[in-house]
Amino acid sequence: MDAMMQAVECPAYGPPSVLKLASRPIPKPKDNQLLIRVHATAITPGDCEMRTLKMHPTMYPLFRLAVGITKPRNPVLGMYFSGTIVETGTASQRLKVGDEVFGCTGFAMGTNADYLCVADSACIIKKPSNLTHTEAAAVPIGALNALHFCDRAKLQSKERMLIVGAGGAIGTFAIQFAKLQGVHVTAIDSGIKLDMLRDTGADEVINYEECDFTTKTEKYDVIFDVVRQSHYSRSLHCLKKGGRYVLANVGFTPMLRGLLTSLISDKTVITAMAPETKEQLETVKALIEIQKIVPIVDRVFSMAEIPDAHRYIDSGQRKGNTVACFID
Repeated sequence: MDAMMQAVECPAYGPPSVLKLASRPIPKPKDNQLLIRVHATAITPGDCEMRTLKMHPTMYPLFRLAVGITKPRNPVLGMYFSGTIVETGTASQRLKVGDEVFGCTGFAMGTNADYLCVADSACIIKKPSNLTHTEAAAVPIGALNALHFCDRAKLQSKERMLIVGAGGAIGTFAIQFAKLQGVHVTAIDSGIKLDMLRDTGADEVINYEECDFTTKTEKYDVIFDVVRQSHYSRSLHCLKKGGRYVLANVGFTPMLRGLLTSLISDKTVITAMAPETKEQLETVKALIEIQKIVPIVDRVFSMAEIPDAHRYIDSGQRKGNTVACFID
């Protein structure tokens, strides 16, 4: 009889209540795979999108084909984790049994479980020595996306950057990367997150519930919209000449609009998705180990509480990262 593990399954698209704790056989690694004992996994807005399949209309058909037309093809969600390698395939030589690792699985998903099989070539490296597994699981989604978009924005010392939706995983790392480059950062989010944003390094904060930044006279070199909530044309008006408008996770139509804006105006619109590579994760790890950046962990849930973690994310109250910890 196969050895069993616990996992949270999403057998159908819908609200958090569709998520169920279940027993599944522990997977067996193929020649090019690693079997990892998952200690902690990040619970992300992306997981909630996968659960509901609610996303930008232009991306909806592609995601249905990629993830599953009538239900998730892989019912175990989760893309970001930290854990320990317990078995390797015969062709896997980069990492070894006993290594503590962290990283992401991409659309292969599967991290909401005790054990995970993932390709040796995936974006997985050894865990930072100064982080717990809970902290490490909170790193990849925010840090890799923030690093990618900050690099694409070509930030320069003394520039002024506005981050819309700064209180989540990506935004809190974007603040830190920008401050490392000597950038003045204004962070926008709800009132309950403003103190956390100041503590993370933001020079100024704006409560979007009380103030529309596009009505102010302030001009910025970079506007980074993490949550796709800023008004496109009014945001462009808030940019200085040569300014960059960075949009995370947009659909096909905004990409075309951004391309046109970049061609016919003195502003640049940046929409490319983060590739999430081992090389970028090594860069992040090095900064963490010299304590230049830190993950912001808001709440920690157990595996059985993952539906509650989804409800919490859906509420919009999350500050930084939400993590489900199985062993730490």
